[in-house]
Amino acid sequence: MKNAAALAAVTPVTRDRYVDLLRVLSLGVVVLGHWLMAVVVTGADGSVRTTNLLAIEPALQPLTWLLQVMPVFFLVGGFSHATAWASIERRGGGYADFARSRAGRLLRPTAVFAGVWLVLALCVELLGADHGILKLATRLVAQPLWFVGVYLGIVALAPAMLRLHRWSGRWAPAVPVAFGVAAGLVDVLRFAHAVPYIGFLNLAFVWLGVHQVGFLYADGHFRGPRVPAALFATGLVGTVLCTTVGPYPTSMVGMPGEKVSNMSPPTFALVMCAVSLIGLTMLLRGPVTRWLARPAVWRGVVAANGLAMTAFLWHLTAMFLATAATMALGFAGPAVGSAGWWLLRPVWLGVLVLLTAALVAAFRGADRPRATTVGSRRDGFAVAGMVLCTVGVLGFSAVGFGGLLAGRTATLIVLPVTPLLSALLVGAGAALLRVTRGPAS
Repeated sequence: MKNAAALAAVTPVTRDRYVDLLRVLSLGVVVLGHWLMAVVVTGADGSVRTTNLLAIEPALQPLTWLLQVMPVFFLVGGFSHATAWASIERRGGGYADFARSRAGRLLRPTAVFAGVWLVLALCVELLGADHGILKLATRLVAQPLWFVGVYLGIVALAPAMLRLHRWSGRWAPAVPVAFGVAAGLVDVLRFAHAVPYIGFLNLAFVWLGVHQVGFLYADGHFRGPRVPAALFATGLVGTVLCTTVGPYPTSMVGMPGEKVSNMSPPTFALVMCAVSLIGLTMLLRGPVTRWLARPAVWRGVVAANGLAMTAFLWHLTAMFLATAATMALGFAGPAVGSAGWWLLRPVWLGVLVLLTAALVAAFRGADRPRATTVGSRRDGFAVAGMVLCTVGVLGFSAVGFGGLLAGRTATLIVLPVTPLLSALLVGAGAALLRVTRGPAS
């Protein structure tokens, strides 16, 4: 906290503090949502599986229109990448410098997380305990890495997208609109014509479109209330129409048993939800920015930013530790969604906060920023490294960490992946990015 206070004290007056708050809040809402929504269920035969509170209480699903905040994180990413690229350009750097510095902030804590879990999963398998809650944990703790993998892909494409943004000039706002239209056309081909695999194109169209809006934010758009209010209203109406008249489910997160998920792959309904969230976020910018001018508030945001990614990576580990402990003690608890269950939520969340804080204290060192060197011209190595890291991290999210000896596999779109292959891809990609450090000889 002392370091956070020092950083807060030297914050330039030109810094957009709202961006830092949005980064923390978006990751924090994801963590809180997982803790509240994920429910571990034990079957009559002793099998263990997870379900979702929103599947048990479907009336709560419209809340995801507000709480599905990943679009906000990608919006912030666009803003941050625009400012980071401008800084690297001023210092004479290029693509390799940008990719290495931005990816490093994600890869270091992710590599530590994956390494620890690979060792734990191997020990579980060697001890013959790869079943029940432990088997479930070795698979599900890796699922949030989909976000890290997709974001790495966005980092890899950010300089090219910035060139497109600058080239578009006064028509730059049309670029994210075009991405949104493309996402809608993909859904037409997916739902009306059953074109296989085409839905995965929306991983690019949806998230790049939101990321492109971040460039507009960095350029000074959304200063007045008129455009944000129009975005909020349009997005809200569009979300209602998509989920009532259209073929989309109500929830903006995946539900057990549903044939269509608005998140995996993203749909046009998520585009509309993102539009409403962006509008709401920009409407709140003025009053919240004034609140962030308070020294104590800003110190808290700075401190939280230094811990957010580590907490995001380890929060499901904390949840499975607490769940395993309650199962070992034979505590079944009230029925999910009952009054007693809701009354216990503050206690449950308090336990998870404490466990996550302990994990953050143990692993936060990997989340510390490093100085960015410039001057490398090994862009080819950087591109290859980004591709390998992106595929490797997404591979972990698909297959998990367990089953190393048993040869557990999963399919990443069309690519068969294993935990070992995913680790090798990330390791090779990180090595290629490291080769780009410093000026080329």
